Amino acid sequence: MKHLLKLGDLSSEEIIGLLNLADQLKYELKNGIEHHVLKGKTLGMIFTKSSTRTRVSFETGMYQLGGHPLFLSGNDLQIGRGEPIKDTARVMSRYLDGIMIRTFDQSDVEELAEYGSIPIINGLTDYCHPCQVLADLMTIREYKGHFDGLKFCFIGDGNNMANSLIVGCLKVGMSVSIACPDDYQPAEDVLEFAKSYGDKFFMTNKPLEAAKNADIVYTDVWTSMGQEEETAKRAKAFEGYQINAELMALTNEGCIVQHCLPAHRGEEITEDVLEAHAKEIFDEAENRLHAQKAVMVELMKDK
Repeated sequence: MKHLLKLGDLSSEEIIGLLNLADQLKYELKNGIEHHVLKGKTLGMIFTKSSTRTRVSFETGMYQLGGHPLFLSGNDLQIGRGEPIKDTARVMSRYLDGIMIRTFDQSDVEELAEYGSIPIINGLTDYCHPCQVLADLMTIREYKGHFDGLKFCFIGDGNNMANSLIVGCLKVGMSVSIACPDDYQPAEDVLEFAKSYGDKFFMTNKPLEAAKNADIVYTDVWTSMGQEEETAKRAKAFEGYQINAELMALTNEGCIVQHCLPAHRGEEITEDVLEAHAKEIFDEAENRLHAQKAVMVELMKDK
């Protein structure tokens, strides 16, 4: 494992290995066991999309690992003035030990990895969000103890979250059902990947059908960053794609709810469902810290 560009690049064993390491690092942190395994290392963090959880969790995680995080907004870099990604990659590789980037185009992440000589971590693109899904998987295993035989259900936009969740959940052994409007389906290559899992993957435009007998239900906002001009159109298209009491009544007993946050209460999830499942949702948010520390250790230790 040289980079974390997308979950499709990782084997099932590599994903499980990262989750095991995340569990270990979380245990050590909770028990006051110092783990400065990245002492002297520097992580450059490029943000062309703003963030709460990504920035705070990566900065805090790098500090806890003994390293130094360096925040770089798009306005701070020559990228914002037209310098090619490939030149930025070659220069920053001579200064840093790793780069995390949160941006729009997946091609930017791939180009950094192609031309740089240090590990690249995808902190989010419009195509995928692998760090979030590692935290999601970590949380599912904490609550359920295993993956085999579980049914994972996603309700909403076939966006970067849906793309990564489909890949990640199938790779660790869960079955996946997804409900999204016909015009908002996941990426074609992700759907082709999912078809190779046969009846372990199911897609519909009927949320209640997808949620039946689910062990985990997941949703995301209807309008993501950069899509604000589509808010009214999307509100109409996603009407009924909500996690609410009616939908939860169809799930298995003990079903957990996940949301990558921020949540728009009253749209993709009701206030009562979110508050009833706040513990697992905010455990999931916390696990961004531990999962990303595992990624940084795996990629940057002894490199």
